[in-house]
Amino acid sequence: MLYSEITDKIINSFYKVYNLLGYGFLENVYEKAFVIELKNVGFNVLQQQN
Repeated sequence: MLYSEITDKIINSFYKVYNLLGYGFLENVYEKAFVIELKNVGFNVLQQQN
């Protein structure tokens, strides 16, 4: 997969979450929704790793 394809998937996932939720939520709500969406499009996501 080319970097541009990966970038497109990430940006599209962001816009999908933002358009669905709108604005006004706490950051962790968007983070959880974004992680779910990234997993839905095939990314292996680890959240808040130390």
